[in-house]
Amino acid sequence: MTRVLVTGGSGRLGRSVVASLAETGYDVVSLDRESVPAGELRGDIVQEVIDLLAPGEAERVMSKHVPDAVIHLAAIAVPFSAPEDVILSTNTRLAYAVMSAASGAGVSRVITASSPTVMGYGNPQGWLPGRFPIDEGCARRPWNAYGLSKMVAEETMHMLAAANGNHVQYAAFRPCFVVSPEEWRGAPTQQGHTVRERLDDPRLSAPALFNYVDARDAAEFLILLLEKMDSIPNAQTFFVGAADALAREPLAELIPQFVPGSARLAAPLTGDSPAFSIDKARQMLGWHPKRSWRTELSPESDDGVAAAGSVAQTSGGFAPAGSNQEEAQ
Repeated sequence: MTRVLVTGGSGRLGRSVVASLAETGYDVVSLDRESVPAGELRGDIVQEVIDLLAPGEAERVMSKHVPDAVIHLAAIAVPFSAPEDVILSTNTRLAYAVMSAASGAGVSRVITASSPTVMGYGNPQGWLPGRFPIDEGCARRPWNAYGLSKMVAEETMHMLAAANGNHVQYAAFRPCFVVSPEEWRGAPTQQGHTVRERLDDPRLSAPALFNYVDARDAAEFLILLLEKMDSIPNAQTFFVGAADALAREPLAELIPQFVPGSARLAAPLTGDSPAFSIDKARQMLGWHPKRSWRTELSPESDDGVAAAGSVAQTSGGFAPAGSNQEEAQ
């Protein structure tokens, strides 16, 4: 049985990734600074509470668990939720520690989480992309420590791929604003408001250009990527998002209201088209997201009945609780 080690396995995306891997038949090891409460995780999933920034810990767990593949999700997942130097140091050190330890241990497949924020949207000095929809060929222009840390994670992947050749297969993915299953039922998102509130007030989703992805779709992407890494060029990066935008109006109309000077560029975003292209994942891997807010949002989600069951996890539990100043994806 293939063993997959997931860092940040207790986070909002990590929980779905760990569960989906186990359901698919993988042997799963979940690492995090916090554990998932008893009863919320399958009994055959191994959990280990760990500080991956502690010297030698990344190497120790690789030696202990001997994974065939590593999916690195652990990070401070909310921009400005900690001092900029802390975010940059934490996220870049985690990415390097995990990916280099996996490479040194002979792990054959290594995937790291990046973020659409590497593109630089939301820059208070002004920002326009080269084109809409934004794809992997567009220039990265991060303007804060979070976006920079994710770009460094991508470059760490490229560095290790150059050093190790095809002895190790690497990939990076940029998940859009992750919506977990309980959030469709009314639990607060990591920004503190609900999905329905994001739809009702476009100002809430505008900072992230109305991007989103169901956590289960992102997990299914990762499973497909694991299966196909040997058959695609090494060190690929993918946007992973829903097939539509988290908006009731076309982005051709909405984005110019929030991104000055973008009317011409946004014109192709008609109907329910998202701002970020997932064509590369479709064409190279055959991945298609199955879920949309139109099918997943519970009619009762605005009653607040599910809020008590919400989780305030970020990717790996590294962000201070209650931090919601900016969009993480």
